[in-house]
Parts: sequence; C-alpha cells; structure tokens
Amino acid sequence: MNTAPLAATLLAGLTRLVTGVQARWLCAAPTAAPRVYFANHTSHLDTLVIWASLPPSLRVRTRPVAAADYWGQPGLHRWLATRVLNALLVDRSGGGGSREALRALTLALDAGDSLILFPEGTRGAGPVIGELRPGLYFVARQCPMIDLIPVYLQNLSRILPKGEILPVPILGSATFGAPLRLEPGEDRDTFLNRARAALTALGEHA
Repeated sequence: MNTAPLAATLLAGLTRLVTGVQARWLCAAPTAAPRVYFANHTSHLDTLVIWASLPPSLRVRTRPVAAADYWGQPGLHRWLATRVLNALLVDRSGGGGSREALRALTLALDAGDSLILFPEGTRGAGPVIGELRPGLYFVARQCPMIDLIPVYLQNLSRILPKGEILPVPILGSATFGAPLRLEPGEDRDTFLNRARAALTALGEHA
C-alpha cells in the first residue's frame, strides 16, 4: 500500500495548523507552469510552509531541492524527502557535483516540475537576508523563460527555534512576490543582488 499521498495530505494540514501560516500572493496565483520558488531560510519549517501553501494539484509537481548527504540517508529522512515531498536530492560537494546538480534542476524544470530553493545556502540568524549563492543565477541562465518567484517567510524561526522540537504558538506568513527573470546581458552579481533586494523588499512589507 502506497501511504505517501495520505502522508503528504496529513503533513500539509499539520504544517498549516502548527504555523498558522497565511500565504499572500502579490504575484499572480500559481499555475501549472513550472516555476522556481526561492526564499529566505531560517527554520526547518521553511520548505514545508512553501510546499503546503500551494494547491494540492501543484504541490505534487513542486520539488524541494535538498542535500543528498543529509536527506538521502536511509530511514525516515529519506522516505519523507523522496516519497512524501518528492524532493530533488543534489550533491553539494562542489566541482563536478555542482554541474550535475544544475543538470538535475534544469531537467526537472524541463519536465514541468517546479522547484523550491534557498539560495542563502544555510539558515540565517535573523531577518537580514544573507548573500545569495550563485546557483540561482545558473538556473536562471539555463532556463531563461522560467519565472523565479521570491518568497519571504516570516516568524518561522520563532515558531520553531533552532534546536527545539516543540513549536511556539506564533502566526507565520509566506509572501510570494513578483516573478523575476534573468535580463539580457545581466551579470551574475547584478542578478543576485536584484534577487536579494526582491526578498528584502518583501520582508519590509510582510
């Protein structure tokens, strides 16, 4: 018996219940077209909140990008990542692994899937958006017709502080902003600064 679909439904409902998250769409509502959702990263809840904010029909085609060295380990982590969330596991060791990771991301987008990325690379300590790593730029360059949707997540680090396992009853929010695309001739640093500014601006109005 395949229990993953039921587990996905229960997990989405539990995420909304625990976080009380309100999804605000400042951009057009999500469609079946593939997108890249990129967000600030402060909590283990981040991926679940973006994923649970989507309609069920799109949730099954939206793949969180996760580190294979952690989420690929046998056991509950791997089952949750690969069977319930349909995560795309990538090698983050750099070098050839980075090229293979980029290829996996572009193949998923070409297949019609959307992706969830956290371009800061690691969890931040507060509301300030850290420098964005270049992976988002390389995805934008490889897939210039794909919309990149900035998502600002608020209060999730307060709901589930680092090192804690019990949530705090505070309301969270996910604000989905206007789509970005790589502009003709735009260099890496200019694009990454623009993407970071888009996240920062969403935070100021969240």
